Amino acid sequence: MAGVSDKARFYLERAAPQLREWEEKEIFSKEEIRSLVTKRSDYEHQILAPGTKPTDFLSYVEWERSLERLRAKRCKRLRIHNSTSHASEARTFGIFERAVLKHPGSIPLWRAYLDFAASVKATKRWRQIITRALRLHPSSASLWALAGRRAAQNGDMERARGHFLRGCRFCVTAPDLWVEYARCEMEWLAKVEAKRAGKGVRKGVNVMEAIKATEGAEADGDFIGMDDSDDEDEDGDMVDMPDPDVGQKPKPKVFDEETSKKLEQSPALSGAIPMAIFDISKKQQFWGPAAAEMFFDMFAGFGGRVECLGRILDHVTDAMEEAFLTHPVTGSCEVRQPIVGVAINTAEFPKALRVSLDRLKVAMFQSEDKKVLAQKLIAWIDSILAVEGLDGAIQVVLAHTKMGLEKHVPETK
Repeated sequence: MAGVSDKARFYLERAAPQLREWEEKEIFSKEEIRSLVTKRSDYEHQILAPGTKPTDFLSYVEWERSLERLRAKRCKRLRIHNSTSHASEARTFGIFERAVLKHPGSIPLWRAYLDFAASVKATKRWRQIITRALRLHPSSASLWALAGRRAAQNGDMERARGHFLRGCRFCVTAPDLWVEYARCEMEWLAKVEAKRAGKGVRKGVNVMEAIKATEGAEADGDFIGMDDSDDEDEDGDMVDMPDPDVGQKPKPKVFDEETSKKLEQSPALSGAIPMAIFDISKKQQFWGPAAAEMFFDMFAGFGGRVECLGRILDHVTDAMEEAFLTHPVTGSCEVRQPIVGVAINTAEFPKALRVSLDRLKVAMFQSEDKKVLAQKLIAWIDSILAVEGLDGAIQVVLAHTKMGLEKHVPETK
């Protein structure tokens, strides 16, 4: 244990200058600092001892972050402006580095490391961490989804698609990443629809400008790179080159009106990419009724936000009818489809509900498991009845339909 004590003393001595600063500025008293040193020493001995667990490092990190929050509150109360959080953040990064080196197989530890880097806005550090994590865990759907979604949130859809496509090559045993990829594409379509409707872009903008506004939100340096470089200051030595086009005549537009109209009819804007993801997932080993239902539920969540949603849902239900015609999941999705995206308190809802109830009768007749289908439809009806301000006539119809379905579900004592 002598080696453990020496290592613990080494890390404690590195924190000594900050503790002296806190004492000189009277942020913490001598007794409090003595207590902090004792607590930190206990944590250091715990994580340096043999048989340590990832939770030991996470507890240490949580204590360091709570200490930093306390320091920030006291500085604000005492009006001390020349005390920063850089030293605490660097120490927390050091703890995480020691943690992932000792437990490289712990995905929750990598996730916590990434969350911390994102919380302190260490973008380039976040990029390097996710690269290392994915190299160690290429079959982790959650890490691939995290990388793809962050790139999409930063406006870089090309990089996001690259992450998802790479991840889908490794994650072929579960549909989670494939569904997340389709969700990301649907969110992109929803943003394009919002931009085209004039939300966030000046009115009268065409589709190409909307897409450019959607994908051009990437902040400088705020993206994920899967490169091999470990340089944290890649942009620091960049030299601004003079623009050779300054003073020259403006160049003609790349896209004329005719080309823009053709691009407005692009398959990408009509849901071709999400449907392609769904079609390719049908060839994977995880394909089944449960995976199809996950896709349907995810697509249905974009009701009223994506114009081509009806076409996408038709594509999904057609594939389910072809593969699992009598399965209760297929019947449930077919019954719910007509009212997806229809507001309950509008005149269109009763018409859509009539179509759903007609499909309900057919689904119950041809289902191979009426009990499971009835349970799914009862839960669906309950979600509608729970809406406030629902029309009384619709309530009566749904209550009567629910009573008919309950006959197929045996009562449990």
